[in-house]
Amino acid sequence: MTTATSPTVEFDPFSEDFFANPYDIYRRMRQETPVYYSDRYDFYALSRHQDVAAAFKDYETFSSAYGVDLAQVRKDVVTEHGSIIAMDPPAHRRMRSLLNKVFTPRAIEARRELVTSSVERHLAAVDPRGFDFVQDFSARFPVDVMTIMQGVPEPDRQQVRVWIDDLLHRDPGQVDMSESGLKAGVDMAVYYYRLVKRRRGELGDDLLSTLIAAEIERDGGAMEPLTDLEITEFAMLLGGAGAETVTKLLGNAAVVFAQNPDQWQKLLDDRSKIPLAVEELLRLEAPAQYNVRRALRDVTLHGVTIPAGKPVFLLGGSANRDPQAWIDPDRFDITRDRTQAQNLGFGYGIHSCLGAALARMESVVALERMLDFMPQYEVDWTGCKRVNMQNVAGWSHVPVRVLP
Repeated sequence: MTTATSPTVEFDPFSEDFFANPYDIYRRMRQETPVYYSDRYDFYALSRHQDVAAAFKDYETFSSAYGVDLAQVRKDVVTEHGSIIAMDPPAHRRMRSLLNKVFTPRAIEARRELVTSSVERHLAAVDPRGFDFVQDFSARFPVDVMTIMQGVPEPDRQQVRVWIDDLLHRDPGQVDMSESGLKAGVDMAVYYYRLVKRRRGELGDDLLSTLIAAEIERDGGAMEPLTDLEITEFAMLLGGAGAETVTKLLGNAAVVFAQNPDQWQKLLDDRSKIPLAVEELLRLEAPAQYNVRRALRDVTLHGVTIPAGKPVFLLGGSANRDPQAWIDPDRFDITRDRTQAQNLGFGYGIHSCLGAALARMESVVALERMLDFMPQYEVDWTGCKRVNMQNVAGWSHVPVRVLP
């Protein structure tokens, strides 16, 4: 068996350097050690687009059933309970089929008015002379949209965002969830569990009611309702995705467009390019930088054998900047030819983001309103601060001022 060595490349996904800027180390990994091994943490990592895309699709080799972060996967135990993102087929297929019925194109489009009103309400509340784009806007409206869809009472909606932030936060060097993160997870689970039980007695047109009324195929083919625990797990997953993905994508947008004013001007000149801009933001600065899998068998790539049982990082954020896949990949170009390669910003294969269509629609609506509200703006770079989070990358603070 060939073992991987990386004497000069140090990839630490829990370091301050990684949180601040992972792209330089990604570049070296793709060039020097496309199958990277971490002596410190005992995991492998794939960084090239071809390898990452193939691994996303190969669930028979790279399993999600042991969890989706390093702390979970290295426990080497199949998750007894968990969300759909921590399942392999056939369980994943059955759960995905159920949720696909909830996130149909028609259902997503029916939420456009909700998204638009939420975006406009939160923008109207900020002071254009100076506000934090993330804390005052992009962190607020996406979780409002998702929790309204779930039927969460208005006073509790922003609490979901606070719980998710605690769940995902990692101090430099921290692999396992902190005590505050564990408490946030318990509090969030208890909250949704109680909400599900309450909703059973007062069904409405929200997502939780839809899941309560649904049936799923069990082992053996019998159709049965979801349990309260299963619905709670769905609710936590959707609440988390609703709180993080668009928040980080739009925070990135405020920064990247300020750094590339010519691209912002292209949107001002032609708003039909907004969907293209969303795709390019997803490629260049993916909110989800990586996913962790467990190798189910020995697999050899580039002369390196990944042993069965080892955690494997699939670095979508690196793959989306691979020059073997994309032309001039570090350049932000909203008119980029999207057929160059598969954009992995929302994952790929069976675990591609379930709410991708909703996230895209929210991002398009938000960019449209940003063009109206802040056609010219400047960023206070001294006040910008990145998040320190498990798997998620982006900004926690982006102070901006709308220019006259």
